[in-house]
Amino acid sequence: MDDLVSTQWLAERLGKPDLVVVDASAHLPDAQRDPRTEFATAHIPGARYLDLDTLKDPRSPVPSALPTPAQFAERMAEIGVNAGDKVVIYDDSTVKTSARAWFILQMNGLSNAAILDGGLGKWRAEGRALEGGTPEEPRGHVDPAPGPATVRTKADMIANIGSQIEQVLDARGAGRFTGAEPEIRPGMPSGHIPGSINLPFGKVLNPDGTFKDEAGLRAAFAGAGIDLARPVVTTCGSGVTAAVLLFAMHLLGKDDVALYDGSWSEWGADPATPKATGAGA
Repeated sequence: MDDLVSTQWLAERLGKPDLVVVDASAHLPDAQRDPRTEFATAHIPGARYLDLDTLKDPRSPVPSALPTPAQFAERMAEIGVNAGDKVVIYDDSTVKTSARAWFILQMNGLSNAAILDGGLGKWRAEGRALEGGTPEEPRGHVDPAPGPATVRTKADMIANIGSQIEQVLDARGAGRFTGAEPEIRPGMPSGHIPGSINLPFGKVLNPDGTFKDEAGLRAAFAGAGIDLARPVVTTCGSGVTAAVLLFAMHLLGKDDVALYDGSWSEWGADPATPKATGAGA
């Protein structure tokens, strides 16, 4: 299974016993949307509701931190995912939360996972079948193991400012990155990590929410000033849209990439961290 699958590919395989479809929709607070209710109203037939809020480590000082292996294993069991399953992830979110879910699965060793290109929006636009309800699934079993996903800490990012070994790529909108617009989190300054580069995550997507082709992706990264021959760390507001850029680079075969999970919600909240405004590197 490829890492990115089409709606046609999925439609032809729905119902296969080793295929699990997961709805990873989540929304920013100001969207005023309830993903669980929306899932119960209409979802791809046979899909299970992931609930990304259950995949955060509340004991971590990092806001919205990635889950512990135990948390991950329990949630996979609850939605009936087993080791060896093929997992197709989709969302109906403006911030493309399926990429965050894909990263979490990769981090825990479930490498046979893919993102549905265009998500529920494309599926619905094509007039494909939907169903309602929240059926219970038999418990699954997954033994998490360290996967290829790589995470950076605030200490790593501070050290990198001096070394510049890794390019830092920020997925937020240009106004928040430059400081021209206020940060969406109350009381937090806008701006960016010194030395970082801005590429709003939407630049790697087509108008219908699908990922651009190879030429389009390469042009987006080159236009932002990213050298794909060098390592990259992605960041954003809380580690969600940063995963979109990380996944786009993965599609290009680039895996010397990492996610700064704390992102601006951690960096911006710390008065001791250096902050820059303007166009960036």
